[in-house]
Amino acid sequence: MDEITSYAAWQKILSQHEALLLFVKTDHCSVCDGLYPQVEAYEKEYPFPFLYVNAAKVPEMAGQLSLFTAPVVLLFRQGKETTRFARFVPMDPLVKRLDELKEALEK
Repeated sequence: MDEITSYAAWQKILSQHEALLLFVKTDHCSVCDGLYPQVEAYEKEYPFPFLYVNAAKVPEMAGQLSLFTAPVVLLFRQGKETTRFARFVPMDPLVKRLDELKEALEK
């Protein structure tokens, strides 16, 4: 996963892709550290980018996206958030949403 290092970079990337996944983590978060490799493992199966941001390093992202906890997994399509999973992210529903997003792009 590529890292987002500023809100301006995020806006540019969001406008360049039809769909994407954003993984939001923060410092000293054991749940984030455990979930990250699980989500990252699916990256090669989908035709859209998987990105991550450390909300402690880019606090503007947390404010602009209304992020009040971590981890958060967000799915975007056409620049708009379509799905949000926060704190304890269930993998089966996440994969289902990823599959739906992939199918929507193939139409």
